[in-house]
Amino acid sequence: MTMPTRNSSAPRPHRKFFHKKKFCKFCNDSNLKIDYKNYILLRDFLTERGKIMPRRITGNCAGHQRELTVAIKRARVIALLPFVVSEG
Repeated sequence: MTMPTRNSSAPRPHRKFFHKKKFCKFCNDSNLKIDYKNYILLRDFLTERGKIMPRRITGNCAGHQRELTVAIKRARVIALLPFVVSEG
């Protein structure tokens, strides 16, 4: 029994994807400061389940992503942000 193979001579459909370059929100706007007390800003970097979004999704630079992670964790400890969002 042989596995079906692709016909290499058949043309592939062209995909027209354009990935917009993501920029660090904090590098672009110097007025924005990462602070654990500003939970409204930090909430934008959490998923609906309460997890911290990765850099590749948010577009933050490495330094600001580390600051953001520390601030979110501090806000969780003093109960400004949830550790986990309950379902229901």
